[in-house]
Amino acid sequence: MKNKKHIYPIFDRMLGRKDKEHLLKQRSLMLWFTGLSGSGKSTIAIALERELHKRGLLCRVLDGDNIRTGINSNLGFSEEDRKENIRRIAEVSKLFVDTGVITIAAFISPTDEIRQQAEDIIGAENFYEIFISTPLAECEKRDVKGLYAKARAGEIKHFTGISAPFEKPINPALSLDTSQLSVEESVEKLLELILPKLKYE
Repeated sequence: MKNKKHIYPIFDRMLGRKDKEHLLKQRSLMLWFTGLSGSGKSTIAIALERELHKRGLLCRVLDGDNIRTGINSNLGFSEEDRKENIRRIAEVSKLFVDTGVITIAAFISPTDEIRQQAEDIIGAENFYEIFISTPLAECEKRDVKGLYAKARAGEIKHFTGISAPFEKPINPALSLDTSQLSVEESVEKLLELILPKLKYE
């Protein structure tokens, strides 16, 4: 970025995260859903959002397709653009977490490198990697967006799981296989993980 020397952040004069958490009577954190297209990331994220809302907890879902049509509409799917996509998402997520909001991101984020980038930006103490580990065969069988068929036909280049790699998380906070678990069961496991961490005292 040019002319950085003329930028004067005002973070030290703004109300902090603790002030926002006190107002909302909740602790914030980041749930980073990663997995193949069609694995169930968005479905589980939306279901979890509804359950947290029922409990009076404020959260925000950031979904790949929504972000791609908005803040990241100028990015493609090259390696560099994928990295920039995740960098911007992580920076936005950090703003939500610092505002006391429980933040749920649902992005393929296929490599350890870009997931680590997100964790570094958001902060390891706030970052919970959730691997939606549904097998490729099941994701392809669903093909809810018709993308796998196009990738197999060569119409989509660099498609994760077909012509581009997906690196499985080594040590996720939670792994959910939606070919074995229902949406309700997946959400229950997530609630068991996070509800104790969200309590404001």
